[in-house]
Amino acid sequence: MLGPSGRMGRRVIELLAARSDMTLSAAIDHPASPLIGQTMAGAPVTSDAGRLAGCAVYIDFTTPEATEEAARAAAAHRVAAVVGTTGLGRAAESALASLEEVAPVLVAANFSLGVNLLLVLAETAARALGTGFDLEIVEAHHRHKRDAPSGTALALARALAAGRGVELEKVLTTARSGDVGARPDGEIGVVALRGGDVIGDHTAHFLGDGERIELTHRAGSRDLFAAGALRAAAWLAGQAPGRYTMRDVLGL
Repeated sequence: MLGPSGRMGRRVIELLAARSDMTLSAAIDHPASPLIGQTMAGAPVTSDAGRLAGCAVYIDFTTPEATEEAARAAAAHRVAAVVGTTGLGRAAESALASLEEVAPVLVAANFSLGVNLLLVLAETAARALGTGFDLEIVEAHHRHKRDAPSGTALALARALAAGRGVELEKVLTTARSGDVGARPDGEIGVVALRGGDVIGDHTAHFLGDGERIELTHRAGSRDLFAAGALRAAAWLAGQAPGRYTMRDVLGL
């Protein structure tokens, strides 16, 4: 487990400890973590990424920098990776691309079954409704979340773009201010709200003339993300090298 001191890392380990089909081989945290030297679920907490060598699969909820370092270390030992870190840059993506050449890799913005079903429904709706509806996404998260829009909101935007058969980068907008003029045809907008202790709310709006459709998912507990990551890890172990998604895990 990477990032055992984080909210997600702690909960994944707690749920893992209750399972009989998995054991925690190592817990790897940043060098300044107060957990270094302690034991979690029978495994020592260390900052040594080399401990990945004894693992079949690792789960990563950390930072883009830590994700890059772990992926490069895992490639040397062909360790499978389940990555939930968001806001990944080119360096981290490059490291994961190298890892997937020798081991199975699953990267997901969200491990919730409901969210992954939402992505399928949103793509289907965008395809069925066509260009007569304007597409907007509103997401809300707690005040401590650092990246915006959320990885899940961007995954939802990609699903809408896929339904329309367009490249998201060509139609995405994440900010409007001042005299921006009329809404361009085909634009997909994403608005991010931050405040309180909101775990994660995402709504895809399909805005037509005389009617609108809203597809919403609201997370009530981080347990659903932790449980989904463990389900993904159990499925991923033993798969052939390559890149996978939660749709593969869930058969969607």
